[in-house]
Amino acid sequence: MGVCGQGWVGEDGGEGSLKGWTYIFPAQYNSEEFDPNNPYPTIRQLDFPIDLTQPRTKEAPMSAMRAIPIPDEAPSPQTYTAKAYAAQSATSGMAAITIPRRTPQPKDVQIEILYCGVCHTDVHFVHNDFAAIMPTTYPCVPGHEIVGRVVKTGNAVTSFKQGDLAAVGCMVDSDRTCDACREGEEQFCASQPIFTYNAPDKHLGGVTYGGYSQSVVVDEDFVLRVPKNLNLAAAAPLLCAGITTYSPLRHANVRAGQKVGIVGLGGLGHMGVKLASAFGANVVVFTTSPSKVADAIRLGAHEAVNSKNDADMQKHVNTFDFILDTVPAAHNINPYINLLKRDGTLAFVGAPSEPLPLEIAGLLFGRKKIAGSIIGGIRETQEMLDFCGEHNVTADIEMIGIHEINQAYDRLLKNDVKYRFVIDIASLK
Repeated sequence: MGVCGQGWVGEDGGEGSLKGWTYIFPAQYNSEEFDPNNPYPTIRQLDFPIDLTQPRTKEAPMSAMRAIPIPDEAPSPQTYTAKAYAAQSATSGMAAITIPRRTPQPKDVQIEILYCGVCHTDVHFVHNDFAAIMPTTYPCVPGHEIVGRVVKTGNAVTSFKQGDLAAVGCMVDSDRTCDACREGEEQFCASQPIFTYNAPDKHLGGVTYGGYSQSVVVDEDFVLRVPKNLNLAAAAPLLCAGITTYSPLRHANVRAGQKVGIVGLGGLGHMGVKLASAFGANVVVFTTSPSKVADAIRLGAHEAVNSKNDADMQKHVNTFDFILDTVPAAHNINPYINLLKRDGTLAFVGAPSEPLPLEIAGLLFGRKKIAGSIIGGIRETQEMLDFCGEHNVTADIEMIGIHEINQAYDRLLKNDVKYRFVIDIASLK
């Protein structure tokens, strides 16, 4: 997936502050109501921000005389423990850990995790590659491609029951009040969506923990249904790679008869090929790896073009309605702009770490557009899952045990996977 945002404050500190305690000040008693048997009959509560970069203490500011701290009014929910795999630092690698999960609240769904896909974003967070915009809080339990079975629900849950298949993607909550959330676009939440891992956990404090674990508890509004006809393990990557490519295709109204290009044939690219083909488009894959040509055709492409071959590229000038660029590394995007027909769109779902040069003239002559996209809202993600169920679309996967995750990360960095690792969580028990 593609990411953006601000740093989170974890239990171990970081930039910012949170309200952690409410203080009661005896100096603000109503003296007329003073009762020696109840010295605090009338009080006023004041909230002070606590700087979490300092050691946490239960003391009021120095200026507050005889301040008496009490916990916030809402008690933390009860918890249970679950086995998981986590990174303790950017260089520690992944290892076994036990984490707390909240017991289901009235609107919560508790899911026994069966499979969890491995996303390239997991590797980035484990290595703290997003330190400048979203630093990792350790221990970090990654995983946002979760498929499992419901084992318990809160008493206010209406959409799921024990035994149902369920899934969780990249988000577990949002503010639900901003324009984006009200329009079903929670991924663009003005307050920042609560991501499945490494985001503030408003229930237990600290940060959220992801799907490299035995179970997860999520508000039912952010739990998804998995079509029963899909292979569950192969459906797991749909929760990130699937929706990341489905959303821009759907937003562009890709349909039968249109010509669609997919740049790159990796975890995202192979899903883009399958989905664009299922939409009925004439799909062309652009790759720099001749060895992937046969795979592109097998996955549903009508043609594969070596993007390094100028003559082959010239054959497609001004012919594409839509091109989806899935490459996360630096590359020349201008040749793809030249391939778009009038009013065509080049959309990006990969996020290169460096700015890419853009020749504006290529956009002007033809009213061509550039766009970007990250995942999708809950409503659209469910729509994607239902679409995949109807068209029998899943990811090409390689199943691994949780103990193989460090080797899988090494291979992922070398693009040595076709096309998505999926963890069998049974290996964690």
